[in-house]
Amino acid sequence: MRNTGDECSGADGDALRVTLGKSSPFLLLPHSSSPFLPLKAAHMFSLGQENIPSSPASTKGPVKYGELIVLGCNGSLPSGDKGRRKSRFALSRRNKANGVKPSTVHSSCTPQAAKAVSNKEQHSISYTLSRAQTVVVEYTQDGSTDMFQIGRSTEIPIDYVVTDTLPGGQIQVDGQTVQSTISRFACRIICQRDAPFTARIYAAGFDSSKNIFLGEKAAKWRMQDGHMDGLTTNGVLVMHPRQGFTQDSKPGLWREISVCGNVFTLRETRSSQQRGKMMEPECNELVDGSLVDLCGATLLWRTAEGLAHTPTVKHLEALRQELNAGRPQCPVGLNTLAFPSMRRKDVLDEKQPWAYLRCGHVHGYHGWGGRRNPEVEAECQERECPMCRTRGPYKPLWLGCEAAFYLDAEPPTHTFIPCGHVCSAKTAAYWSQIPLPHGTHTFHSACPFCIEALSGEAGCIKLIFQSPLD
Repeated sequence: MRNTGDECSGADGDALRVTLGKSSPFLLLPHSSSPFLPLKAAHMFSLGQENIPSSPASTKGPVKYGELIVLGCNGSLPSGDKGRRKSRFALSRRNKANGVKPSTVHSSCTPQAAKAVSNKEQHSISYTLSRAQTVVVEYTQDGSTDMFQIGRSTEIPIDYVVTDTLPGGQIQVDGQTVQSTISRFACRIICQRDAPFTARIYAAGFDSSKNIFLGEKAAKWRMQDGHMDGLTTNGVLVMHPRQGFTQDSKPGLWREISVCGNVFTLRETRSSQQRGKMMEPECNELVDGSLVDLCGATLLWRTAEGLAHTPTVKHLEALRQELNAGRPQCPVGLNTLAFPSMRRKDVLDEKQPWAYLRCGHVHGYHGWGGRRNPEVEAECQERECPMCRTRGPYKPLWLGCEAAFYLDAEPPTHTFIPCGHVCSAKTAAYWSQIPLPHGTHTFHSACPFCIEALSGEAGCIKLIFQSPLD
């Protein structure tokens, strides 16, 4: 048996091993030449036809800057997408610019500073240095930018309401006693209204009174140019992928973004008052594939151009249908297996493919010779594969339905361990390498479709299907 570290390498020439009837085993390539995945599946759709044009400026409607997608939501929130609370949010050019930029700085409690804070038409940021001193920075309108705000609050200034994401794709709902670690006004994104439509991220958002307050206990400091800057309680972390969001992507380093958009190394803990080292060569510009962590939810940023080159939902559905058309078979029960439709992505079906995640052999659900009843099986953490006798988790397989998480449009050949979400080899390999923030102190790799922590040496494995008998 191959080492699982090699199984997840995602090389283009990798193959699946199957047995056809009485014939000897042969290699089944997971590409358009495969009997399971004919040539037409790989080219059935133009990659940009369903999402958006490759150039935002070419759209007939409002220019789209990009989209934010919540990790752990496999296409939609478990409770459904409603209003400003949904699994993905499109940032488009507004009818009227609402961006702001810093202007006047008040270093003492002057009447002008008090007026700036109390004026609900004036954006301002207040830095409380002590009970006796507060620095107020006024912000003025910027006609060249649009501002979008993200946070837990449902107040009007928040454009995109984000709640804590729980493993398994659950979302913390109102009324639960677990205290959220996401800030009510977590961050803001400023987009240039004209090409190249640059998007920059800043920690903290303006409240209903158009103010941002950094209290005495918040990390804050005066910069060399005399301006103030600071960090929010649990911080806003950003990771930019290396070599873009493509088949060659590699994870970058996590950084923290300040209220003024400066970039720092991470603090010892999320809420520490001691800031990290300022990384002056780096900037707060979001690129295709950037991850934004709000300490409770992680968002993926996809640019308009990047989305135009991702597989569409229709393309993923075509791959599902072609996979099912190959009639993969359970080697034990000899029954035909089929992945459920995208609409029934979370409902177990009698034809549901299951897999032994240590070796990758795909089966239907079976009791393995009647050794255990289903109730006992459900409690069992590991089972022995009847094909190769390898012991490991035995889980149902689910297709990853959120197209924005895919690095390519290749067939679904790999599954994450232990959740069972299936996607392309390069997609599985990339996400299994990313250490995602978990809580306020730790990092671990997780499935992007359900945010469940990955296990095993590689976090993912290649699936081995068996074709129908002759």
